[in-house]
Amino acid sequence: MPIRIPDDLPARAALESEGVVVMRESTAARQDIRPLRIGLLNLMPDKPSAETQFARLLGAGPLQVELSLVRLSSHTPKTTPQAHMAAFYRAWDEVRDEKFDGFIVTGAPVETLPFEDVVYWEELTRILDWTRTHVHALFTVCWGALAAVRHFHGVPKHALAEKCSGVFAHRCRAPASPYLRGLSDEIDVPVSRWAEVRAGDLPADGALRVLLESDEAGLCLLEDPVRRGLHMFNHLEYEAATLAAEYARDSAVDPATPQPRHYFPGGDPARPPANRWRSHAHLLFGNWLNEIYQTTPFDPAEIGG
Repeated sequence: MPIRIPDDLPARAALESEGVVVMRESTAARQDIRPLRIGLLNLMPDKPSAETQFARLLGAGPLQVELSLVRLSSHTPKTTPQAHMAAFYRAWDEVRDEKFDGFIVTGAPVETLPFEDVVYWEELTRILDWTRTHVHALFTVCWGALAAVRHFHGVPKHALAEKCSGVFAHRCRAPASPYLRGLSDEIDVPVSRWAEVRAGDLPADGALRVLLESDEAGLCLLEDPVRRGLHMFNHLEYEAATLAAEYARDSAVDPATPQPRHYFPGGDPARPPANRWRSHAHLLFGNWLNEIYQTTPFDPAEIGG
């Protein structure tokens, strides 16, 4: 089934060129079907790229998905044109009375700051609390995941001496989990972060379950069963060239920036990297949507009850 996004969203052309079935809003309105309502709180600086990356994964499965783009109410992004934000995004204050089958919170380039020093930390904590009553399933990514496990479980983040960047092998620690259905025992995952959560800091009562972990890069994916939450510290949504673009940006500022590990063929930045994680990304997000479909109330008003 297709994904339903605004007719003029720039991501539409990219998705259609890849064969992702994208439904026009006018067509969706004529269908007698309840799509899964997924909200995307996009905190990434390059919002159009993040929109495309997540819409690609949400729109590849058999379920019809209605994607709502959400922004913070208390913070105006400086890296995305305001015309784009006004055309395609709604502030959280405008959607807080609505119910969502799923809600995604992305990463943000604030990992080196203490949580309380992030200008929108107070609003983000209100949004995370709101997901308990208005969202059936939560999926947080990178800094969004660091923030969620800190807010819900008091798990600290630890600054890294240098950025952890590259594509690392990860082991499936819970192969019977429905979220890992179909994934190989070991998968490659892109990593790009300045902080980490450590296994020794996880709650002793097992409130957070480790699903994916790397010997080199540490924890990747945690399940929060009570909140129907997944917290992923890495970036399965990344495109093949995303790490290369980040490396080019960072090395332009600091020529001593290390290359992303296990990424460029032969360690040569001039050679285009291969995407070794695409199938895993589609499986994980497809499994997440399937779990939502199997468990969410038919009447959206009952979500969060």
